[in-house]
Amino acid sequence: MRKIIQNSILYSFALLFVQLGLAQKKQEKMRTEEVNVVKSYTPTISDAFKIKETPSLNEEGTSAKETVKYSIFSFPVASTFTPSKGSAEDVDKEQIGRFYKSYATFGGGNYGTLNAELFATQDLNTEEYVAGMFRHLSSQGGIKGTELKDSFYDTSLDLTYGTEAKELSWNINLGYQNQIYHWYGLPTTFMNWLLPSTHDILVAGIDPKQSYNTITLDSKIEFNESILEASSFKFAHFSDAFGSSENRFYAKPSFKFAAFGKEIKLNAIVDYLRGKFDHNFTRTNTEPIEYGYTNFGLSPSYELEKDNWTMHLGLGLYYSLDTKNSNNQLFLYPQVTASHKIVGDLMIFYAGAEGGLDQNSYLNFVDENPFLSPTLLIAPTNKKYDLYAGLKGKLADNISYNVRGSLVDENNKALFRSNDFSANFNYGPYSYGNSLQLVYDNVKTFRLFGELKADITEAISFSANGTLSAYTTKTQAEAWNLPAIKLNATLDYTINPKWYAGADVFFVGSRKDSQINNDLMTIVAQTYIPTTLKSYIDLNAHVGYKHSERLTAFLKANNILNQSYQKWMNYPVQGFQVVLGANYKFDF
Repeated sequence: MRKIIQNSILYSFALLFVQLGLAQKKQEKMRTEEVNVVKSYTPTISDAFKIKETPSLNEEGTSAKETVKYSIFSFPVASTFTPSKGSAEDVDKEQIGRFYKSYATFGGGNYGTLNAELFATQDLNTEEYVAGMFRHLSSQGGIKGTELKDSFYDTSLDLTYGTEAKELSWNINLGYQNQIYHWYGLPTTFMNWLLPSTHDILVAGIDPKQSYNTITLDSKIEFNESILEASSFKFAHFSDAFGSSENRFYAKPSFKFAAFGKEIKLNAIVDYLRGKFDHNFTRTNTEPIEYGYTNFGLSPSYELEKDNWTMHLGLGLYYSLDTKNSNNQLFLYPQVTASHKIVGDLMIFYAGAEGGLDQNSYLNFVDENPFLSPTLLIAPTNKKYDLYAGLKGKLADNISYNVRGSLVDENNKALFRSNDFSANFNYGPYSYGNSLQLVYDNVKTFRLFGELKADITEAISFSANGTLSAYTTKTQAEAWNLPAIKLNATLDYTINPKWYAGADVFFVGSRKDSQINNDLMTIVAQTYIPTTLKSYIDLNAHVGYKHSERLTAFLKANNILNQSYQKWMNYPVQGFQVVLGANYKFDF
């Protein structure tokens, strides 16, 4: 029986392969035929080359699956490993000190020096604030070799109200300043032919005191989304103890708008100046010296970027009204700058041609030199052009440099020159060769400038710069009191969170000045022979200790080399100076 079944199976497989072969041949010669279906047909797909995983067998003798039973024998394994829980690594956070809005500083030193400052500010609400600033710096003098009083006082008070809103921010400031100086720079040959007793009586009769008073009102407003970007104005009233007075008002609006597919910037200025001096130096003219200028200026410009070039193209148009001499003039100046990244931020070439009309004033001249006689001629300076070109960039991530060469052409440039000595004691306490005047000339200046800045470490920073200048004058024999060389270096060192220190040194080259001695013994008329003022080095240092976030103590040392150099002719400076003080921060 079993043999019959095996033979049947073999015949069935053989018949199946034969049918598959015939079907393949017929399929190659397949054509359209009419087929009559006798019974329903259920098609199935047969895998001709693969044996089914679970073939369907019609066999009564199929054996049943045997049930297999198994179990896992577990036993403990000794282990000394104990996994530790993971934790986030701590990040070192730099402690940010509290910011205080107000502070007070007080210090004192030799020469009777007193330095005091007080700054306070208070928020009225989230947008408005008020602030005040008081400053005082004075010295009782005592400069070696001076015969006249040489003390000085400088006291100022400023009050501010401001607001910072989303649409705009603005502030208004009211200030007052009082300065007291003395014309102590008598020539070393002053009346030296007199008997000592007579000389001492003459010197004792000179009161060299000069007092300056300044009242200012200024404001600035900035718009976030407006054609008018910003605007500022300032009014200043300046006067002295000899009847001189000056009023100046200027307004400077700035606009930004689109035109011709470009963003145009337009800076405008209206600058009004008027003042007077009671008389000229020799009092030959009883009429006061009056001056007045009103300047109007427009400076349109736009920015152009192409490849690695960035250019600002513009011009300056000024119209000046001489209200006293009816000498009105129109000026046109270049306002062009360009920069090109040669090697990214490592090397940037830049150049420019700029000019402008500088409004000179008695106030600005006194800020630069307080020993002027109150008998000046005030006029604006026409800076025809300032042509410059240079390279700037980085030598490393922490070292930057800047080198530049320039040529400046200025008409009517103001120069400081000493007043002549006169024996006419009616001229005033400034007429003994102990004051300076203003002279004007057309001056061309060729200048080379270099600067290096480095953050040596996070705690040490260093900077140095130098300027070499060559001057060409038209009528004056020299470019009076302008140095050919100026060098400066600064070093700051944060020793630790408590201690800090720093130093700076500057060098000023020789300068030229001139003075004629017209005392009673002068018989032969003298000519102006330039006098050379020696170059000098001034070294200064400071050290500070932060006792707390609020309290810091400091020690400053000035003119450490104790040089009695002359910044102006016949005006020696104070020698070695020490100031000890403290700064305290607070909030209301």
